Amino acid sequence: MVYFDDGSNRKKRKSYRQKRSNPFLALIIGFVLGAFLFAVALPKLIELELLPYEFYLISEDHGLMSENLVANQDETFQFIHSITPISVDIATQVTDIVARVTPAVVGVENIQTRSFNFWDQAVYDGGTGSGVIYRKTDDRAFIVTNHHVIEGADQIEVILADDTRLIAELKGSDLYTDLAVLEVDGTDIDVMIDLGNSELTKVGEPVIAIGNPLGLGLSGSVTQGIISGTQRSIPQDLSGDGLADWQADVIQTDAAINPGNSGGALINMSGQLIGINSMKINQAAVEGIGFAIPINEALPVIQELESVGFMTRAFLGVEAYSLIDVPKAEWQQSLLLPDEVTGGIYIQSVEPFTPADYAGLQTYDVIVELDGEPVHTIVDLRKFLYQQKGPGDEMVIKFYRSGEAEEAIVELTKQ
Repeated sequence: MVYFDDGSNRKKRKSYRQKRSNPFLALIIGFVLGAFLFAVALPKLIELELLPYEFYLISEDHGLMSENLVANQDETFQFIHSITPISVDIATQVTDIVARVTPAVVGVENIQTRSFNFWDQAVYDGGTGSGVIYRKTDDRAFIVTNHHVIEGADQIEVILADDTRLIAELKGSDLYTDLAVLEVDGTDIDVMIDLGNSELTKVGEPVIAIGNPLGLGLSGSVTQGIISGTQRSIPQDLSGDGLADWQADVIQTDAAINPGNSGGALINMSGQLIGINSMKINQAAVEGIGFAIPINEALPVIQELESVGFMTRAFLGVEAYSLIDVPKAEWQQSLLLPDEVTGGIYIQSVEPFTPADYAGLQTYDVIVELDGEPVHTIVDLRKFLYQQKGPGDEMVIKFYRSGEAEEAIVELTKQ
């Protein structure tokens, strides 16, 4: 049977096509619905652990970064961005240490007076630094700081963390180690720092420096860094003549140490004192190089300054200079030294009635060995006397006189 289309069916088909939905509208609705499920519903399902899949967070190079749930054996979903909320606890180890240690770090103010005549005097600030409360008795507290912080002071004030000012008594100070000990009324002091072991420090170990950089206005400033080096020997010109008088054995750190930090605390991640911040290379082209006196070397000095008031050191009784400060031509022409001598100390003068005088040492003798150990500079001599010898000890000195090697035994006395 054949049917003829009289045009009415075409009208019906046209009407049917007009009733069909717009495909772009469906796409937009699907996108919005999918975004809603991805952003709202899916995280909630994950949080309630209702999905039997394992989700991974992967980077752009497809490296695995994290995982969340239990895996389905057949399928693993991968996402570029994390959809799990992150909770951060700001109470870190550093903040805990700082809160515990900061009250034990104090400000130290050097107050000096200048007299113009019998009646007129002026009081002025001789500088500020930092200090650390290391010991406390029932009513007295003891503070270690740097010698250069309190040098020349007519009065010293200690400023506690709560801005309380206390008059300090100087128990003793030492130029060579750059250490000083103060004593204050400890009635209102209830905290002191824990002492660590600086010999256990390692390069790369994180440390914290606390002090008062650039004055008391920035008191209690905290900087963090690492141990950059241990057992560094830094030459120091203590007399201002441009020549090294001493070598300080220090810890190097990149924690920021600025003027005013001197005498402050260098602490480890256990909150223990491992160094007394002492100096900084202050050049325009140098950053991140600070130094601290190791606490293991400071403790014997601190104890002697507290009990005696000064360091008791061995005394030889000579004015001497490093041989390297003499023109090389004079080594043979004037001092008549043999070619095998590569360093030593020449004696400029011998003080009367001293160990050197009693041992027969003379002007222009050149010392090359102490107890069999070679010495090349005046710093070597001082460090040997001050660190390895004491008053009453004997010391064998090898020296050259008029080109001939000789030996003398001296009995050292107090400086």
